[in-house]
Amino acid sequence: MKTTIVIPNYNGAHFLEKCMPALLSQSRQDFSILFVDNASKDDSEKQIRYWMEQDPERIFLIQNTENTGFATAVNQGILWAKGQGASYALLLNNDTEVAPDFVEQLLLFMEEKEKKGEKVFALSSKMVKMHDPSLMDDAGDELCLLGFPFQRGLEDEASRWTKAEKVFSACGGASLYSIPLLEETGLFDEKHFAYLEDVDLSFRAQWKGYSVYYCPTALCKHVGSGTSGGKYSDFKVELSARNSIFLLYKNFPLGLKILNFLPFLLGILIKALYFQKKGYGKAYRKGIFKGLKERKEMKMVDFQGVPLGRMLRIEGRLFKNCFVYLSERKRRRKGLRSDAV
Repeated sequence: MKTTIVIPNYNGAHFLEKCMPALLSQSRQDFSILFVDNASKDDSEKQIRYWMEQDPERIFLIQNTENTGFATAVNQGILWAKGQGASYALLLNNDTEVAPDFVEQLLLFMEEKEKKGEKVFALSSKMVKMHDPSLMDDAGDELCLLGFPFQRGLEDEASRWTKAEKVFSACGGASLYSIPLLEETGLFDEKHFAYLEDVDLSFRAQWKGYSVYYCPTALCKHVGSGTSGGKYSDFKVELSARNSIFLLYKNFPLGLKILNFLPFLLGILIKALYFQKKGYGKAYRKGIFKGLKERKEMKMVDFQGVPLGRMLRIEGRLFKNCFVYLSERKRRRKGLRSDAV
């Protein structure tokens, strides 16, 4: 199979009732499905083995004995896919329901770009809210100089997001990756465990000069935070804060670290105040201190050979994204006020 769909799973048995029928009724069927289960305590293994019986030649399972986190689980899947000779790894959260032509649209887009000689690292799909598909969940991710990754189009009208365009990062919840290019960038950083590992990976691809696109024709419904249990928790806030330090430390050369020190610091202070108001101030501060303490354990990006022009383009994009981020937040606040009225 040219493509392997990798589904990391942890206590997600109840999501598979929607996820699997959608995959097995795809318009294009030249793919295999690999579950990587992180020692689930629910009926996940029973559910997965049921689906394996429905299509034993295409559905497989790696059963871990402990919760290794998202990054390690998907790396296991990617390496398995590579061993099977696949060209693409399609990462898919278990709390999704894809459109009937989801796989076909991603592969058509990727193959068309590759025919033109473009090195496309990843494609991010059009993710909409499961509870209200008229609203966007994610149209690819961006990063700004404040150190804030953000979802494009979050909670906007889905009908507006029809344009295919380059984005900074693919969302690992429903995205297609080129396995040959993953060999050049390296896989997901397992030190992250979960959260921001997809932005970190796409950042490395940006330094290589590879493209990441938003593919609006590949539609996917998404519950969001299905495994972690909600938008915020002490665990999620602490881990995300720690990983935000890793992201900035690894992916900026020393000169840009010095240049961007004040925006980085301002971003940390803004987040600290935000999470303090939300009741997660202690978890956020703990994560930041952990990140600073453990940052030197991370493998730095090799910036040797990166053209100055590419560095300036990335710096310029991250600066511009500060204004994009503020615009997105303003739009969402306006939408919330309209809903309240």
